[in-house]
Amino acid sequence: MAPIEEVQKQCEQFRSTFESLAAEVGKVIVGHQTIVEDVLISLFAGGHVLLEGVPGLGKTLLVRTLSSALSLSFRRIQFTPDLMPADIIGTHIILEDHATGRRAFEFQPGPVFGQIILADEINRATPKTQSAMLEAMQEHSVTSGGTIHRLPEPFLVLATQNPIEQEGTYPLPEAQLDRFFFKLLVPYSSRDELKFILDRTTTGHTPQVNPILSAEQILEAQQLVRKVAAADHVQDYAIRLTLATHPKGQYATDKVNQFVRFGSSPRGVQALMLSAKVRAMMDKRYHVSFDDIRKSVLPALRHRILLNFEGQAEGITSDDILADILNQVATTGPEK
Repeated sequence: MAPIEEVQKQCEQFRSTFESLAAEVGKVIVGHQTIVEDVLISLFAGGHVLLEGVPGLGKTLLVRTLSSALSLSFRRIQFTPDLMPADIIGTHIILEDHATGRRAFEFQPGPVFGQIILADEINRATPKTQSAMLEAMQEHSVTSGGTIHRLPEPFLVLATQNPIEQEGTYPLPEAQLDRFFFKLLVPYSSRDELKFILDRTTTGHTPQVNPILSAEQILEAQQLVRKVAAADHVQDYAIRLTLATHPKGQYATDKVNQFVRFGSSPRGVQALMLSAKVRAMMDKRYHVSFDDIRKSVLPALRHRILLNFEGQAEGITSDDILADILNQVATTGPEK
């Protein structure tokens, strides 16, 4: 088979797999097509997701449904104010050999040793406990007693949180926010969607979600996504969009200079490019377009922008800043 035909076949297979997985999730989740799509993009890009929304919008149900559609081990961690780091990563306990009477310390893995981790209401725990996830999310490992323990692959954290202004919550540290590939804002359901939800949940309807992807298939898809081509000028557009979030920088807009304290880290542009590559494959293309980049700007960068006091006082949001950047940063940039 010719190389171009092989590429086309791979793209078609990827899109078919993506649509099949979205359809399985759609058996349970009503509406929220964009949210479901972005969660699957993060899965195939190998990144973690932060889902923010008020209680009752289906965030936890979405994660549970996704785990049912994948042949991966699933663990749920309910974050509470009294949760300790050892409750997440595990701890050493004393075990006794009854035959010899000898005792020894042995590491007992915590619930983070899964492949899909639901960190439910992650902002209910203290910053000390939240930070226990940092190494796991970045390195896919945990360290206990001086020993590094590798986590199973693929490893995906799907965290939910209520809006920060609600009582009994702790803002996530910036270092942890930066480790999330996407931050997705879960909206309220529409009138038609609420009717559909009632028809499904109050009439005895019990949809059956079937696993359709294995760990090996997911890892193969993640490697395939990274091989998607991105032209230099398209890559430079993603770079300039990210640099535009830095106040007083060369590409910063007036709003950024006025309202932003800190901009995106290099993880932001990495998220832009990887998610754009997944979107290209979804469209049966093996090259990234400007539109692929633009579609990923909000979920990839909104949590990587820290507003200053003036921005907070004026009620400016990071989405407002990014919309202004998208309007002002051209696809073709100046010569280096």
